[in-house]
Amino acid sequence: MVDQFRSPQHTPYANASARGVLIASRILGIVAVASVIAAAGLLYPLIGILLLAGFQGFLLAFAIWRAVLVRFSRTPPPAPPIPPYWPRYTIMAALYREAVILPQLVQRLSLIDYPRDALECFLLLEADDHETIEVARGLRLPDWMRVVVVPAGSPQTKPRALNYGLAMATGQFLTIYDAEDSPDPNQLKEAASRFMAEDRSLACLQAPLRIQRKHRAVVPSHILDRQFAAEYASLFEVVLPGMARLGLPFPLGGTSNHFRVDVLREVGGWDAYNVTEDAELGFRLWRHSYRLSTLSSPTWETPPGPFRLWLPQRTRWLKGYLQTLAVHLFQKGLGPRGTFAMCVSLIAGLVAASIHGFALAAVSTIALLGIMAFKMPDLTPVATAVLLTGYMSSWITAKIGTKRIGLSYSLWDMAIAPLYWGLLTLAFFHALVRLVVQPHMWDKTPHLPDIPVHDLETPLTTRRYSNAHAGREAV
Repeated sequence: MVDQFRSPQHTPYANASARGVLIASRILGIVAVASVIAAAGLLYPLIGILLLAGFQGFLLAFAIWRAVLVRFSRTPPPAPPIPPYWPRYTIMAALYREAVILPQLVQRLSLIDYPRDALECFLLLEADDHETIEVARGLRLPDWMRVVVVPAGSPQTKPRALNYGLAMATGQFLTIYDAEDSPDPNQLKEAASRFMAEDRSLACLQAPLRIQRKHRAVVPSHILDRQFAAEYASLFEVVLPGMARLGLPFPLGGTSNHFRVDVLREVGGWDAYNVTEDAELGFRLWRHSYRLSTLSSPTWETPPGPFRLWLPQRTRWLKGYLQTLAVHLFQKGLGPRGTFAMCVSLIAGLVAASIHGFALAAVSTIALLGIMAFKMPDLTPVATAVLLTGYMSSWITAKIGTKRIGLSYSLWDMAIAPLYWGLLTLAFFHALVRLVVQPHMWDKTPHLPDIPVHDLETPLTTRRYSNAHAGREAV
C-alpha cells in the first residue's frame, strides 16, 4: 500500500546549512587562495622550496597518522551486554528510479533479525518516480514495511526525503539503507545493544560498508571495482574504526548509519542542500557535543561500475566534502580535536584528490625524459623517499583493510592504485565546476541489475543475539 502523506513541504528537521551563494563563495575563495599560493611557488623559487618542503612534511605526517590508525583499529570495542528488551527501531531507504532493484531490497531487509513488533520501515519514493511507485504497488510487503511518497519539492535530494521520513519515525533508534544494500541480519541488534549500554552522548554508530559482486557485472569494470573495494576496506576497516577508538569525529558513510532519533531531531536532521549529507552530519553531531563510533556487523554493497558511473559518484562526494568544509570551518564548536579530525579526513582527502593527478603526471614525465636521455630520472632521493612513503602508507592501509575482511590486494592492485588515485584529480575539478553551476544537483548512481532477483542469498552470518520480542526480557 502506498501512503501519500499531506505533511508540509519542509519538515521541522530540515537543516539547510549548505544552501545559498555564501557557501559556494567560501569554497571558491579557499580554492582561489590555494591557487595563488601554488602560483607563487612556481614564480618564486624560495616559496616553491618552502611549499615543497611543506608538502613533503604533510606526506610524512600523513603516513605516521595512517600507522596510528592501523594500531588503534586493531582492537574492536567490547561486546555490549544483551539489553532487557529490544527497543523500537525505524529503517528508512530513500529511493529514486530504483524499480529494478526494489524487490531485491525488500527481500534483503526482510532478512533482518529483529522483533517485527518493534520494527518499522519506510521506503521513501519521490512523487515523480512513477515506475518505482508502480513496482511498489505490486509487491507484497511485510506488515512492518510501507511505501511513503514524498511530495514534490526542492531540492529533490536524498536528505530531503530522509527528513520527511524522520518527521514520521516512531522508533527510539533509526538507520538508513541504500537500494543496493545487503545488511548483516545482526546489525540492528548490535546497534541497539550498543546504544542501550551507553549514555546518550553516543549519538551515532556507523556500520562497515563492504564491496562485493556476487555475479558478473552487466558492464565489466574489474579494475575500478577492485580499487573501489580496497578503498572502502581501507576506510571502513581501518580509518573510521581507528578514529572512533581515538574518540574523534569522522565523516559518516552514506548508508548504515544508526542514530538516536531524539538526538537526530535535536541537531536538525539531515542537511537537504548538502550532497554528502552523511559526512556533514558526523561533524555536526560532534559540534553539539555528541560522540560517534563504529559497529562490526557489515553492510554489503555493489561497486558503482564503469568510469562513466564512477565519476559522477566521486564528483558528488568531493563536492559535498567542499560544502561540508565551507560550513563547519566557519562555525564555532568543532574544537581542537574536531578541527584535527576534519583536517585528517576531509581536508586531507580533498588535497590528495586535487594533486594526485599532477604528481603522477610530473613523476611520469621526469621518468620518461630520463629514459629518453638514457640516464636515471632526475628525482632527488628525498623527494622520491617521501613520495614512496606516502604511497606505502596508502598501500599498507588498503592491504590491512582487505585482509581483515578476506579480500585480496595483490601487487598488481598496488601498481594500478596510483592511476586510480590520479582519476580523483579529474573528479575534484569536475566537482568545482559543478559546485558553481549546479551546487545542489544530486548525481545519482544508477544501480545496474547485475544481481538476479531469484538469487538473493545474503552472506552467511551467525546469530549472536536473543530472539526476544520487544518489551520482553532478552534471554
